[in-house]
Amino acid sequence: MKTLIIGGVAGGATAAARLRRLDEKAEIIIFERGEYISFANCGLPYYIGGVIEEREMLLVQSPEKMKANYNIDVRLKQEVVSLNRDEKKVRVEDLRTEATYEESYDYIILSPGANPIRPPIPGIENPGIFTLRNMADVDAIKGYIDNCTPEKAVVIGGGFIGIEMAENLHYLGMNVAIVEMIDQLIAPLDYEMASLVHGHILSKGVHLYLKDGVQAFEDNDGSLEAVLASGKRIPADLVIMAVGVKPEVGLAKEAGLQLGDRGGIKVDESFRTSDPHIFAIGDAVEVKDLVGGESTLIPLAGPANKQGRIAANNIAGIEEKYKGTQGTAIAKVFDLTVAATGNNEKGLQRRETQYLSTITQSKSHAGYYPGALPMTMKLLYASSGAILGAQIVGYNGVDKRIDVLAAVIRFNKSVYDLQELELAYAPPYSSAKDPVNIAGFVAANHLSGQLAVAHWHELEQTNSLILDVGTAEEREISSIEGSVHIPLGELRNRLNELPRDKEIIIYCQIGLRAYIASCILKQKGFSAVRVLSGGIKHYQATRQAQNNLDNQDYEYDSHKTEPQDLLRQEIYSNETGDKNPDRAQPGEIL
Repeated sequence: MKTLIIGGVAGGATAAARLRRLDEKAEIIIFERGEYISFANCGLPYYIGGVIEEREMLLVQSPEKMKANYNIDVRLKQEVVSLNRDEKKVRVEDLRTEATYEESYDYIILSPGANPIRPPIPGIENPGIFTLRNMADVDAIKGYIDNCTPEKAVVIGGGFIGIEMAENLHYLGMNVAIVEMIDQLIAPLDYEMASLVHGHILSKGVHLYLKDGVQAFEDNDGSLEAVLASGKRIPADLVIMAVGVKPEVGLAKEAGLQLGDRGGIKVDESFRTSDPHIFAIGDAVEVKDLVGGESTLIPLAGPANKQGRIAANNIAGIEEKYKGTQGTAIAKVFDLTVAATGNNEKGLQRRETQYLSTITQSKSHAGYYPGALPMTMKLLYASSGAILGAQIVGYNGVDKRIDVLAAVIRFNKSVYDLQELELAYAPPYSSAKDPVNIAGFVAANHLSGQLAVAHWHELEQTNSLILDVGTAEEREISSIEGSVHIPLGELRNRLNELPRDKEIIIYCQIGLRAYIASCILKQKGFSAVRVLSGGIKHYQATRQAQNNLDNQDYEYDSHKTEPQDLLRQEIYSNETGDKNPDRAQPGEIL
């Protein structure tokens, strides 16, 4: 059996290695038009920023190792230019000599990946404008930085790659701006969660231009400028285009293989294309959204590796089906960690799926143990309790919580199951009730009717009475304008001060005391009572981030740090003494 694998990196190299482990006699050839069979493309921004010091650390495999360990024929700088399905042959061009030849096959695995989008913007061919997708790109950017020593950088696109590039360019001492056409960074997040990221990035002195797009790049007396739709002009010595990727489907389309509605290669659950002898994997294929069930494009390394393994299994006679991709992703954003899995509100609304949501504020580990840092978690779920998606913004411990939630979604568990999870606990690592448990408790209370929630944006225009049940000291630090103040400890004796014919929205720092107050009021006959989800901490972090965004200083004179990063104010931290009464104590029941 002879299998040709077109494209290496994550999916192709994994498929080749798996196929060899299953069939020692198979003839396996990998065609890679680049110079490297497998490299750590997710690590490219960190090499540019100097976090990864040695270029060789990015190179995962070499043709020599693939030959020695797996007896796989790896052909670099050789591109498959056409595919003859009737004769089961491909035509290959050696990019070094321009010579062509044919190769027969029994099976093909297409792993062409995706190409960075480079829109036809006037001036985009300027030598100071780059995309980042492969080793050639990273070498070009690194060489430009070393030779030209740019001081001002503009990143076009606010996704994970764009933000990682902005961070690493900032570390190199550049003044950095990010331009994004929509109203937020990191599209998998919902707006209020993205606002926490906005505030943190602004606190580092990086400039944000949201709801604004690039119309042109112009040379102004020898200096490059990005001209935005708003009319703003941003000076730039270096521009990184990170506006997304599109699936590389040229070869598949020319061969007559069926494409999907999203423009990717259409495959079945085994990754067979419309030709049973041709499989396709990775960024070029459309997969099923695990939560919503529709076709989607999710260009992530983890799914690509799994897809390569499944395609190899099926070629070797081991039937296996792919159940879908949920888009679990995580990124470092300066000091923050940002993660998401499953669907967000925009996706659910687009499909007209009914959902509920709650926001919880927890600490990375027990509050009485030094170094506990805040973590904001948003949970999206159906009325049945099925979890539809989750997002976390925080510092330490975000990764393990998003992984737990990703596993729960993968195995069709509910918010009620989150309550029952027995997760590892010791004060340096977690709390007796882990943040994942807390999210489950709050969501279950919401579903049962024991807790009614109000979301941050609902306070902008409401006729409800806003009740602050925090302490007098907390109210001096922060409060919601127009709110009434009755500390929780005094509430039972001051019920006559509250109207019974008007809705009451209660808040405290993170929501725990507000929930307790709501239980008191409902049992005392107040019928319309809701709790501000996430508390005033989340509300003010969102509002402050927007205020900082509206009033940021666009002068490129220094790395300013004046904007407040409310997500990490000292009131959260044990380093100055934790005075937060919302901190859950051992044995406290939500």
